Amino acid sequence: MKQISTIRESKQDRIFLFCVYAGLSLVLVMVLYPLIYIVSSSFSSAAAVQSGKVWLWPVDPTLDGYIGVFKYNAVWTGFANSIFYTVGGTVLSVALTIMMAYPLSRKEMAGRRIWIWAILFAMLFNGGLIPFYLVVKDLGMLDSPLALIVPTALNVFSIIIAKTFFQTSLPNEIYEAAQLDGCGDFKFMISIAIPLSRPILAVLVLWAAVGQWNSYFNALIFLNSQSLYPLQLVLRQILVENKIDYSGMSATLDAQKLALMQNMETLLKYSLIVITTIPILIIYPFVQKHFVKGVMIGSVKE
Repeated sequence: MKQISTIRESKQDRIFLFCVYAGLSLVLVMVLYPLIYIVSSSFSSAAAVQSGKVWLWPVDPTLDGYIGVFKYNAVWTGFANSIFYTVGGTVLSVALTIMMAYPLSRKEMAGRRIWIWAILFAMLFNGGLIPFYLVVKDLGMLDSPLALIVPTALNVFSIIIAKTFFQTSLPNEIYEAAQLDGCGDFKFMISIAIPLSRPILAVLVLWAAVGQWNSYFNALIFLNSQSLYPLQLVLRQILVENKIDYSGMSATLDAQKLALMQNMETLLKYSLIVITTIPILIIYPFVQKHFVKGVMIGSVKE
């Protein structure tokens, strides 16, 4: 039997690896600890959180915060609104992105370079907040769900990523073979290009969904009716403005807790933060494999 030689790590290599692992561990702690603290605080009593007793594990475990959240009507309304905005905005965003990115990936498209330069210009320059508001107002979308779906439906960076995917992952030979079989551009995009583009679709869906779900600034500017507020804006009212409408609470809530407004605000803050992050945590594992592949487009050629 031949003896397999092993390469010994030098002292410098071991020091380098130690520094790398130490740095990664530090980053992990910096990212993970705030999440653990928020979850622990959401299950702890308000007195323990306010007195600084919560560090890692829940202190005086209680579900009062989650009970209060589910009895707060504004949360249910905001949750339903956020789901509607996220689903509608994601579908519209992905559809428009594909419809614009695929033609730009075809070299035979007339005026292709002009459109690409126009997109790059739009990515670098914009009119600012006031013109943006005036455009939405002139289109009659103020205080309307459309104000949160239509203006942000098209993302320039997403168009560039999708265009790059179509160029690098769909060989021109496939398109030529489809043309010989009488397949037009639109049918090729629907029947061949999109089914072969699951990685980039996962990337576009995740980016659009996370952006819509976490967005609150447009709602803050364009919406006046509280019945249209997304969940993030309800959360902002509690976190930043410390404004809670206790008239929206169920009458079955303990009267003593209603009197302790500061305690209820503390409980609602952490519990609502956990609830708002759960949908994204549920969705991500299903698209993670395609997401990684889509993001690495162009770096490795299969």
